[in-house]
Amino acid sequence: MFNSLSDRLTATFKNLRGKGKLTEADIDGTAREIRRALLDADVAVPVVREFIARIKARALGAEVSEALNPGQQVVKIVNEELVGILGGQTRQLQFAKQPPTIIMLAGLQGAGKTTLAGKLAFNLKNQGHTPILVACDLQRPNAVKQLQVGGERASVPVYAPHPGVSSEAEAPTGDPVAVARDGVAQAREKLHDVVIIDTAGRLGVDEELMRQAANIKAAVGAHETLFVIDAMIGQDAVNTAQAFNEGVDFTGVVLTKLDGDARGGAALSVARVTGKPVMYASTGEGLKDFEVFHPDRMARRILDMGDILSLIEQAEASWDKAEAAKMAKKFADQEDFTLEDFRAQMQQIKKMGSMKKLLGMMPGAAGMRQQLEQFDDSQLDRVEAIINSMTPHERNAPKIINGSRRARIAAGSGVHVSEVNQLLERFGQAAKMMKKMASGSGMPGMPGMPGGAMPGMPGAGAGGGKKKQKSKAKKKKGVSGNPAKAAQQAREAEQRRVSRQMDGSSFGAGAEDFNAEDLSLPKGFEKYLK
Repeated sequence: MFNSLSDRLTATFKNLRGKGKLTEADIDGTAREIRRALLDADVAVPVVREFIARIKARALGAEVSEALNPGQQVVKIVNEELVGILGGQTRQLQFAKQPPTIIMLAGLQGAGKTTLAGKLAFNLKNQGHTPILVACDLQRPNAVKQLQVGGERASVPVYAPHPGVSSEAEAPTGDPVAVARDGVAQAREKLHDVVIIDTAGRLGVDEELMRQAANIKAAVGAHETLFVIDAMIGQDAVNTAQAFNEGVDFTGVVLTKLDGDARGGAALSVARVTGKPVMYASTGEGLKDFEVFHPDRMARRILDMGDILSLIEQAEASWDKAEAAKMAKKFADQEDFTLEDFRAQMQQIKKMGSMKKLLGMMPGAAGMRQQLEQFDDSQLDRVEAIINSMTPHERNAPKIINGSRRARIAAGSGVHVSEVNQLLERFGQAAKMMKKMASGSGMPGMPGMPGGAMPGMPGAGAGGGKKKQKSKAKKKKGVSGNPAKAAQQAREAEQRRVSRQMDGSSFGAGAEDFNAEDLSLPKGFEKYLK
C-alpha cells in the first residue's frame, strides 16, 4: 500500500546522508519533497500542512544543528511525527466489566465490514473469547449469507433471524434495531462474551444510514463502535470519516484493503482529522490477514526501517514450540542438518503466511522491491515436492543422491533435474554453515568472529593473533605460462571430466569414491547400505 510513499521518502533522505551540517536550504528542500510525496499519496492537505510545519520547526532548531549526524536526526524527527499522525499509541479493544462486550461495525457499502466481522471474530476466538456475529445488514443483497459463510469459516455462531434480500429489486424486510437487540439477548443467554454487529452501509453518506446506525448503537449500548474504511478511498476518506464521527461517534478506525496498490493516504489522514485511533488493519481476504495497527511499526514500514516486532509476533503465534525445541537441541548437539529438518523448518515458515509479506517487513525491503514482486510463493511448494519425492534415507543422507536418483526425484516431483541439483547445492551450503555455527566457529566470512575473519585481514583464522596452521591440502596447480604445456593441461582436464561423466560422478559420488563413513548417517541407517 505505502510502496510509492516509502520509495519517495527513502530517496529524499539519501540526499542528507554524509552531510556534517544541514543548511536551511537543505531542510527546505527536504520538506518540499516530503510534502510532494504525501500529497501524491492522497494525504489530506490540512494534515500535510501541519506535518510539514512541525518537521521544519524541529529540524531548524538545536535538535538537528547540534546532532552528530544531522541527516539521521531529520529521519528520526519524521518518524516521530509520522507516529503522531497515525495515532501515537496502539489502541486495544476495551472489554466490558460485565459481559458481553458489544462491538458495532459501521461504514460505507463495499468497505469490507462483513468480511472484517468474520476476521475480528476469528481473531478474538483465538484469544480465548467466545464471540457471536449478529446480521443487521438486511438491505444489501446476500449480506446475511456472506456473514453466515464468514462465521462458518471462523467457526463462530451467527444470529440471523431474517434472510435479508437476494437482489436489488427486493424491498428490505425486518427491523435491524430489533435484530441487534435480540442478538445481544441471545448472546447473554448462550454466555457469549463478545457480540459483533454487522450493520448496513450505503454507496454514500445519507441521513437514513446515520439514523439507522445511531438507533442500533443506542438500542444495544455498544461499548465499541468501529468505523470501517477502505484504505483506497483517497481524499474522500476525511469527509466520510468526519460524517460518521458526527453521526455515530465511533471509538476506533479499521483500515481495509491495505494489500492494494493504491496510495493509501487515508491511513495518514483519518486518525489526525477525527482524533480517533486506527485500531486494526485488514491486509487480504483470508481470516488471518488481519492485524492490530501499531502506529510506530507502520511508521517504520513507511520509512523502510522494517517491522521486526510484528515479524517476531507472527513467528511466536504460528511456530510449533516443540519443533523449535527439537531443532535447538539438535543444533546444540552439533547433529547434522538434514533435508527432513529443512522440510520441517520450511513448513513452519509457510504457517506464518506469505513469504513476500514476511520479507517486506525486513529493514531495507524497498531496495529489493523488484525482487520481492517477482518472488513466487509457489516456489516453496516446488521445493517441498522435491523433498517429498526422496526416500527417508535420501533425506537423511543426501550425499548418496547420484545421477539416477536425481532423475527419479525430478520425475516424481514434476520438475527438471537442474532444479533438484540447485536445491541440493544450496542445501549443502546451508548445512555447512549450520555445522560451522553449531561448532562455535562463527559465520563463514564474518570479520571479528572466531574462525570467520575475512581472508587477508589481520588475525584471520581461529587462532586470532596466533600463527596460522599450515594447510595439509595440496594447492591447486595453476595454468602454465608455456602454451604447449597449457594445451597439455587442458587435454588432461577434459579427459578427467569425460571420465567422471562416464562413471556418473558428475551427479554424485562415483563407485570408486564411495565411502560409507563420509555419509554422516544417523544411527540405525547402516542397514540400508548392506
